[in-house]
Amino acid sequence: MLQRATHMVARARERIRAAAERDPHAWPERDDHRAILVHDDVPDDVPDAVVDEPTAEVDAPLGSPEPGAPDLDGPLAPGGVSGPPNGGRPHRPGERTRRLLGPGRETPSGDAAVPSGLRTAASYSWRLIAVLAGLYVLLWLASHVAVVLVPVMVALLLAALFQPGAAALIRRGWPRSLAAALMLLVGLSVVAGIITLVVQQVTAGFSDLADQVTQGLDQIRDFVVDTFPVTQRQIDDALTQLQTFVTDNQETVASGAITTAATVGEVFTGIVLTLFTLFFFLKDGRSIWLWLVGLLPRDSRAYLDEAARRSWRTLISYVRATVVVALFDAVGIGIGLAILGVPLVVPLAALVFLGAFIPIIGSFLAGTVAVLVALVAVGLVKALIALAVVIVVMQIEAHLLQPVLLGKAVHVHPLAVVLAIAAGLLVAGIFGALIAVPVVACANVAGTYLSRRHDGPRPPEPRPDRAKPAVGVRG
Repeated sequence: MLQRATHMVARARERIRAAAERDPHAWPERDDHRAILVHDDVPDDVPDAVVDEPTAEVDAPLGSPEPGAPDLDGPLAPGGVSGPPNGGRPHRPGERTRRLLGPGRETPSGDAAVPSGLRTAASYSWRLIAVLAGLYVLLWLASHVAVVLVPVMVALLLAALFQPGAAALIRRGWPRSLAAALMLLVGLSVVAGIITLVVQQVTAGFSDLADQVTQGLDQIRDFVVDTFPVTQRQIDDALTQLQTFVTDNQETVASGAITTAATVGEVFTGIVLTLFTLFFFLKDGRSIWLWLVGLLPRDSRAYLDEAARRSWRTLISYVRATVVVALFDAVGIGIGLAILGVPLVVPLAALVFLGAFIPIIGSFLAGTVAVLVALVAVGLVKALIALAVVIVVMQIEAHLLQPVLLGKAVHVHPLAVVLAIAAGLLVAGIFGALIAVPVVACANVAGTYLSRRHDGPRPPEPRPDRAKPAVGVRG
């Protein structure tokens, strides 16, 4: 009887515990998958064999009703009787907490208590900071070696222009050195011819331009005096103050002249280095690239080589199209200025040609200079006509020439062009604006290919062993 009473007390306690947890279907928590038969209140004189002996009644899950007992959970309870639902399984310690948190989740502690969105944002943030720091270090290093870096970049752009011609000569059986030298001489001849023509035009038309500018300034002064509340005396006083300022700052002007002389020396050094680098780019460009590829991990060489090939083709297309567009702008605006009788047509056309290498902004600035010269030289009406000519030429360039010549090979959104040029101006001045768009175009092509490199077949493996060593030793 005592053993029977002990079993009933244990079952009652289990029912109370299950009701406190508000889970009448909960199985008792146990480690050995058996009902707890031993209780602290069991007398010492009861044999272990009697206590541990399983019976059909004792083996029933704790908390189960007697056979035929009414359903405690109502008629809608699963199975029609109290107890765990059909197909249920015993609960384990902590299972209720895990079920509330979600499958596979434990009680949060430490970093796990931070929301996942915040953890993701932090991960991206420190990586972005590391990338920006790396770019800052690269720009800092580039600023200290700009005297070398700028000629190399200019030589790379010129190589993209002349390399197809050199490659055609090599395919016809010309030696590499001779083909590179010939293309270099052609380029030098073109540049020298343009500079000579511009200098001659400036020298021949400078006196006429000075007279026209004087007359134009007088007309502008009269227009200002007649239109605005400004007197002739005020304008003369302003000019006198300007002359006094220049006279009082002769030392500053002299130091600026010395700085300009140093800059001219750097420019001359850069021109020599550019020509030297351009020659070897035309002669051994592929060999130099293969040597660089050989320094990269073996598994990534093929993909990086293919990305470089596509970027190089993009750069060639960009330089070719830019030269054609610049020629069109220079010829169109030059013809318009010549018809209007504006002096220094050839120098202004040359300025427009150079400005066209900076998309959108360069052509606009060069055209503005031409309009200002027309304003002081031939009057307001012809200056407005010159402005209309510049606008028409730029519209034809933007909506016809560039889409036809560049097409899908170099497709950069105008917003990206403007932002890239602005960033280039802030980082490296005029040179940064010059190379901003080709850098963005090549980076776009290379990045797009590398992000989808596994969509197509693996490109052919490069052969770094065919590259000439950077440093050779003669036996």
